[in-house]
Amino acid sequence: MDERLTDAVFRLTVVLVTAGFCLVGAGLAGVSGSLALVVGLFGAGAAFYGLAPAAEDTVVDRLDSAAVVPVLWGGPVVAGVVALVFLGASPGEVQALGGILGLLGMTNYFLRPVYHLLYGLASRVANA
Repeated sequence: MDERLTDAVFRLTVVLVTAGFCLVGAGLAGVSGSLALVVGLFGAGAAFYGLAPAAEDTVVDRLDSAAVVPVLWGGPVVAGVVALVFLGASPGEVQALGGILGLLGMTNYFLRPVYHLLYGLASRVANA
């Protein structure tokens, strides 16, 4: 499978799982879907975006930080967009939305073999 596609799938997984953690954490803390939550999540995304170049070369045990750190800011931004769409959600609903985002991220991760199969079939058809 093309390395770029593999990287894109992994990065999407990182963004969605990070977004899920953001909303689950907010829901567990009792934060409801409000503009304050949206602003806080966008602020966290901006902070992660600003810190990404400095932390890109950081070595963490068994973590490919060069692949994770540059896209980590996308998680809070996606969570902020979801919180904006669902303004007025209760803390339990915010937590459930985070669970759904995390589930989407892990589904994307587990479907990688299917992506490989489809890519291989499309390559064979294109080369035939």
